[in-house]
Amino acid sequence: MMILTAILFYLLLPAFIIFLCQQYPVFDKIGAVIICYLIGMTIGNINILPQDILPIQETITQISIGLALPLLLFSLDIRQWITMAGSAMISMVLATISVTLISGSVYWILMDQIHESWKVAGMAIGAYTGGTPNIAAIKTALAIDPNIFIQFHTYDILISAIYLIFVMTVGQKIFSRFLPRTPAITRNIDPENTKTHDNLSSYEGIFKTQVFFPLVKVSGLSLLILLTAAGVAKAVPKEYGAVAAIITITTLGLAGAFIPKIQKTKKSFQAGMYIILVFCLVVGSMARIDKIISINIPLFQFVTMSIFGSLFLHALLCRFFKIDTDTFLIVSTATICSPPLVPPVAAALKNKEILLSGLTTGIIGYAIGNYLGIFLAYFFHSMTI
Repeated sequence: MMILTAILFYLLLPAFIIFLCQQYPVFDKIGAVIICYLIGMTIGNINILPQDILPIQETITQISIGLALPLLLFSLDIRQWITMAGSAMISMVLATISVTLISGSVYWILMDQIHESWKVAGMAIGAYTGGTPNIAAIKTALAIDPNIFIQFHTYDILISAIYLIFVMTVGQKIFSRFLPRTPAITRNIDPENTKTHDNLSSYEGIFKTQVFFPLVKVSGLSLLILLTAAGVAKAVPKEYGAVAAIITITTLGLAGAFIPKIQKTKKSFQAGMYIILVFCLVVGSMARIDKIISINIPLFQFVTMSIFGSLFLHALLCRFFKIDTDTFLIVSTATICSPPLVPPVAAALKNKEILLSGLTTGIIGYAIGNYLGIFLAYFFHSMTI
């Protein structure tokens, strides 16, 4: 009975947290992801969970990532993104190169000071080409210790907040001194597409018949992809099973995005993010405060140098390729902080026309981050064996 109660708690609490964030600005400023981690850590450290719940927690984390990733990727309009302004695509490539070079360099500097640093490097590269779903997926694929994961994500939240304040206040003024100024926008953006991506945190209307039932169908497809990935995992050597599963899920999720009926399903992104909140709540409850309360200085340095090092290298590369200031900043935000934070940055830059570029490059970063983070983690590991 206690196990069933805990499972229902994990599955239903994110709905209440979303309600609080929508009704009260103070909770919205903190963010649903952070609140889920905090509540999870609280219940996991006051001894109210059943003693034998660990296998259930591990199962929920694996299933939640497998279900969430396709739903997030289904919403990506790949065809439209390919035909968008070339500068956004180039900037996305430069951002990916930047985080790979910087995080890889930091790995070689700090590799002896961080436990399983090759896994941390892969998680950082995944994180800063997409966001939380990448961190979660790579955590699952590489079997990263929950305490290291929570520490990493805690530092990521803190440093990312500083990064956002910088970008939204003085970033545009500073970078416009050596990057081209953003030209007046004359291109027309499909208003329906902009409306669809307008608020990635809004669950309004999700239970309407015309939204709910198509969403159930694509959720079923996501489950089918998860089962397929489980089959693939069993077909490869055990040590590569989790990696094979994540790559399969990512690939099939992207394939679904090419099917118009799937791609146009409303609220699939929000449904995926809800499942990510379940993941965050469960992982938080697996962490032990006594193991993470003291600051891990090398890990803190890793996160700080990865974020700000990537930002400034990306800026230098954009100068060479003559990418304008706003495109650089919005793509940087999308990759380092993830799509939900694109709209407020676009508003701060007073340029709503770059919204679609930021959202789309961020969502495609979810896919790139999984492949890149996992591949490079194993590459780094092979170099030190």
